[in-house]
Amino acid sequence: MDVARLAGVSQKTVSRVLNGERYVSDEVRRRVLEAAGELGYRLNSAARALASGRTRSIGVVTLGTALYGPASLLIGVERAARDAGYALRVVNTLEGDPGGVVGAVESLLEQGVDGIVVSEPIDEGTVSLSVDVPVLVLGAPVVFGGTRTVAAGVGAELLARTATEHLLDLGHRTVHHLAGPERWFAARDRREGWRSALTARGTEQPAVLVGDWSAASGHEAGRALAADGDVTAVFAANDDMAIGVIRALTEAGRRVPDDVSVVGFDDVPVAAYVTPPLTTVRQPFDAVAREGLRLLVQAIEQPDTQLPPANDPPVELVVRASTAPPAPR
Repeated sequence: MDVARLAGVSQKTVSRVLNGERYVSDEVRRRVLEAAGELGYRLNSAARALASGRTRSIGVVTLGTALYGPASLLIGVERAARDAGYALRVVNTLEGDPGGVVGAVESLLEQGVDGIVVSEPIDEGTVSLSVDVPVLVLGAPVVFGGTRTVAAGVGAELLARTATEHLLDLGHRTVHHLAGPERWFAARDRREGWRSALTARGTEQPAVLVGDWSAASGHEAGRALAADGDVTAVFAANDDMAIGVIRALTEAGRRVPDDVSVVGFDDVPVAAYVTPPLTTVRQPFDAVAREGLRLLVQAIEQPDTQLPPANDPPVELVVRASTAPPAPR
């Protein structure tokens, strides 16, 4: 009552704003929230859950890692959930724990979440679990039974193909690839994008080198690449490994990009400031998170409607100074 009076609106409008309902103007929503904050009002989430049948919370299953990709995607999911009026409950899994995903999902279901986001980038085998709330799967082919499952991807295969085509378009005869660990879905997608680009051009496919996403593994692979005088172009599956490759090439006297061009993947913040600044493809984490959460919230709030497929994420090649046409031979 006090919130409604201070904001100059009806109690019904206050209820709509505090329950995150639509059809309230931004100005009215702002006034209500400011009035609630001024009065120290906090919505009783338990009472709201009893009244609506929902907790307005979304659970997230994600790999416990500080790697740039998974961490950035989680940040994007948190922002999108908050903007949609949902709280987030996160359960981290550990690499190499085959029961981690199932245990995490069961833990979130026990907490009464309205929907679940699975952002699990590693293949831990078949997941056998029936879930009775909508599920959003990000960048992985995990399948759950007994529920509505929507999927949104980061478009890693298309981004990798774009990176490879950039090097081919510059005139390089072929492109060597430094892949991520095979158990990672992203590493598989990026390798397939590289392979499909070469296949479409009828170009030789060199043997693939494999790293562990770290700059150190990129440096090790770069030493092998530097020793091969036929190497003129390298696509690394993430920016950290690309930076390691550049360091090894430079130490071996192979100039980047005069002798060897290098492209990374992610567009980490430091990519623009290494020497030379790194050409890379930018992962659309925020766009994927927003699109995925839009579909998940629709599945939660409109359970009887048919969901459209997710819109494709944007493709953005960021061309910097680490790539150039091959030197004449």
